[in-house]
Amino acid sequence: MIKTTQWVAICLVLCLSVGTAFSQGEPVAPSNVTAVDTPNDDGSSITIKWDAAAEDTGISGYQILRRIADGELEPIGDLLPAGTTAYVDSAIEGGTAYTYVVRAVSETDATVDSEQTPAVEGTGEWFHTGKTAIFIVMLLFSAAIVWNIYDARSGKDIFVRRIPGLEAVDEAIGRATEMGRSILYVLGLGGVSGAATIAGMTILGQVARRTADYETALRVPCNDPIVLNVVREMVKTAYLDEGRPDAYNEDNIFFLTESQFAYAAGVDGMIIREKPAAIFLQGTFYAESLILAETGNSVGAIQIAGTTSESQLPFFIAACDYTLIGEELFAATAYLSKDPMFLGSIRGQDWGKLLIFAALILGVLLELSGINWITTLLQRVS
Repeated sequence: MIKTTQWVAICLVLCLSVGTAFSQGEPVAPSNVTAVDTPNDDGSSITIKWDAAAEDTGISGYQILRRIADGELEPIGDLLPAGTTAYVDSAIEGGTAYTYVVRAVSETDATVDSEQTPAVEGTGEWFHTGKTAIFIVMLLFSAAIVWNIYDARSGKDIFVRRIPGLEAVDEAIGRATEMGRSILYVLGLGGVSGAATIAGMTILGQVARRTADYETALRVPCNDPIVLNVVREMVKTAYLDEGRPDAYNEDNIFFLTESQFAYAAGVDGMIIREKPAAIFLQGTFYAESLILAETGNSVGAIQIAGTTSESQLPFFIAACDYTLIGEELFAATAYLSKDPMFLGSIRGQDWGKLLIFAALILGVLLELSGINWITTLLQRVS
């Protein structure tokens, strides 16, 4: 009885050993290997796909081999783990044909190659078909802006929400004129390419028109040479448009320094010495914001600040009379000039924001109901 049991055990061990040997034999060549130009790209990549081998075939990874024209097969990239079914070759040249072979590597380092793919070239596409929805939304958004501009030019009154800081511009300039003091306009530390600096310069253009009419001195210290030249041209044009080119004084717009705190110290010195009646702080500001605002507050000037720097807004709100928060800074030009082009653009943008807000609400409601097509759409186009 014991011998019979031993023979049965020996036979089971031999069967398992033979099965393991067969399962870890030669790996199976990858099948259905294809190489295609990667869709919706600029022609800088080719995508290789194949069917993954079964888990019990002993394959530990795949190596991609590439051939250029009549050259030799060369490995590209690292060894891909088992289960991988695709690889993107992003190191290609446009106009060059490539063929590919996928090599299966077993746990015992045995290898077997797939059939070579037909030659393929990478070409760029004119349109990204996966972003068609974004293109349609962009067209609708542009149409809304164009329609609102046309509507504003037709003479229709465009409502713009009241912005106290901008309504106080005339009051600040009038006070400076009555007191016989200057107006100080500070654009902060941003460069000419900064959105907040550009917005600050457009507001300066509107302020300059009023100072030209009131014959009030307008002082603009700059910390960037390019900003200095742009501001000089803007202010000069504003005075010329108002018919007062003789009132323009180029020396009132000057370069101070590029150093942050040296600039703050220089502006503070001007505030203490000249005691301007009105101070505009419009643009990009950093740690110097509270230093400037507190100094202006100490001399009793009306201060109108505006910035997109969230970390500096609390200081302006605490130390200034009026503060333009975020988008109010960009809406200032339309608010002050009442130009139909700007007013129509603002209302068209608001329509777009309402559409996005409505889509967010609809998406949340659909998700709560178990319908996720909006989420899927956004994930596909992002």
